[in-house]
Amino acid sequence: MSCFVVSEVQPESPALPHVVIIGGGFGGLYAARALVEAPVRVTLVDRRNHHVFQPLLYQVATAALNPSDIAAPIRAVLRRQSNARVLLAEVAGIDLTGKLIRLSDGELLPFDYVIVATGATHSYFGHEDWAPYAPGLKTLEDAIEIRRRVLLAYEAAERSTDPDERRALLTFVIVGGGPTGVELAGALAEIARHALASDFRTIDPTQARVLLVEGQPRVLPPYPETLSASAARQLVKLGVEVRTGARVEAVDRGGVVIEGERIASRTVIWAAGVAASPLARSLGVPLDRAGRVVVDDHLRPPGFDNVWVVGDLAAAADQGRSVPGVAGAAIQGGEYAARAIADRARGISDRGPFHYVDKGSMATIGRASAVADFGRVRLSGFFAWLAWGLVHIMFLIGFRNRVLVMLQWLWQYLTFQRGARLITGGGLPTVARAKLEPQPRAQGAGRMPTAPMP
Repeated sequence: MSCFVVSEVQPESPALPHVVIIGGGFGGLYAARALVEAPVRVTLVDRRNHHVFQPLLYQVATAALNPSDIAAPIRAVLRRQSNARVLLAEVAGIDLTGKLIRLSDGELLPFDYVIVATGATHSYFGHEDWAPYAPGLKTLEDAIEIRRRVLLAYEAAERSTDPDERRALLTFVIVGGGPTGVELAGALAEIARHALASDFRTIDPTQARVLLVEGQPRVLPPYPETLSASAARQLVKLGVEVRTGARVEAVDRGGVVIEGERIASRTVIWAAGVAASPLARSLGVPLDRAGRVVVDDHLRPPGFDNVWVVGDLAAAADQGRSVPGVAGAAIQGGEYAARAIADRARGISDRGPFHYVDKGSMATIGRASAVADFGRVRLSGFFAWLAWGLVHIMFLIGFRNRVLVMLQWLWQYLTFQRGARLITGGGLPTVARAKLEPQPRAQGAGRMPTAPMP
């Protein structure tokens, strides 16, 4: 990488080693907190000022929770950590050899050690032109946009006098049958059959069509077949139409084409794929086919013993098995890298290789419906749903968020209502024709290389 000739950001206390953490998601935030007693200076850089609990983004998208319920200001999280500071900035590139991080405003941030935890973004498998019509779900902005489109679809259908247009407005297509797709499909079905059932006078929301499309032979492909089958049954019971072994061939403002069949829909949501943060390309190290950084068993790129890559950005393996791109793996990777740095700062030799402890996988489907895989213990239905709720409450950042989310879930369980049904970010376009037109966002809007995406 060429030399940068610009001003430098000068951290305080230059006598101590300087650790820069890029990304305030699970990996970055837990790494920063794990360095609380280490003899180092910590700088956490993120373009956003908040940490988002991504596993619950779909609940913001489906009006179950408010954005503030699942997010916490990074400065507030680290305010009592005297050796840590936070920079609200975008990282444009990293010179690993020169130990310099280039910010988008041209300033340079020198480092002794760096942890890169910038996560992943959406992947449309080469069809980026589909993005305006099928938003993904990685940020709060994405969640709010999806919520806007879903609620506007019902409002437009209420005013439409064309049966075909109304049918298209009340057809919701989710592409991708992984945990995010399954959770979105179940939540949208519940909205139609419970939360909105009595709110309209012209349309019947319970007749809304929710279609989940998965290219693999079953939904939740990484899960055991028994749990995948249970998830499919629970989705069908909620009223979701599940199509497996089917691939989307086209997406436009009028709908989708699935295996040659065109389905008219004004609301398509993308949950089918992820791609590594573009920042990985600036490192000058080997990447895998998905654009992730190839790391060794210490989570370091080959040739650099002061650089760690964690979370979704890392193509890591443990005992021959790929480490999954889930929150638990990002947390463990961030804490491992932090401990390695703390040992190095104290003059202790490198610790052993990174080992991922799989604590299980869970996906909620709807009210009292979920699946959970804890290895030898596999659950579905009410008890899986209860375990899912307890685990997610426990991992939320901040006591306030835990209490608010628990109370909102209790209220929804007792009343079937969702209290965050606000349409923000623009009103209904072309009201006279009662059509919901997707509004393409500016290139890169809502998606940042440095955003936390565990």
